[in-house]
Amino acid sequence: MAQGSAAGSVKQVLDPLRFRGALGLFATGVTVVTASHPEAGLIGITANSFSSVSLDPPLVLFSIANTARSLSAFLEAPGFCVNVLRKDQRALSVRFSRQGNNKLGGNKWEGVDYTPGRFGAPILPNTMAAFDCLHHAQYEGGDHRIIVGRVVDMEHNVEGEPLLFFGGRYRALGEEIG
Repeated sequence: MAQGSAAGSVKQVLDPLRFRGALGLFATGVTVVTASHPEAGLIGITANSFSSVSLDPPLVLFSIANTARSLSAFLEAPGFCVNVLRKDQRALSVRFSRQGNNKLGGNKWEGVDYTPGRFGAPILPNTMAAFDCLHHAQYEGGDHRIIVGRVVDMEHNVEGEPLLFFGGRYRALGEEIG
């Protein structure tokens, strides 16, 4: 590890592929983050960069690449919804992880059922949980934008198992330990 007197004085060059591989060793859940933009229409991306931030007020975050075609629409939409996927919803994850035919991936929505949330963001059916959020803050985070939302409504169902991502592959829960 490189050491220095202050974070700004530490200079270490990491191989991006090696760094990504190491990050992939942290198991995450899989979400589809959705929004409704007045001009762009429905947008959605697959993200495993979802995290809770605060219980009071109820805040969550996700991050999106600065190069994502849907970035400006996500930033301009009044809110968004984080849909936590079940292990049998892998196809939804794959669908929303790809770019669409138009600038913002409009064809991703063909045949996808949803219910509009408070700010129009699609709530996908039968997910483990859905967090309907109002934009709270956003931050620059290197090559990504960190978007924080205030949860204004939510639904969840503890039955079933989540879809997981680990080591570059989809996974399911294993046996319980301890």
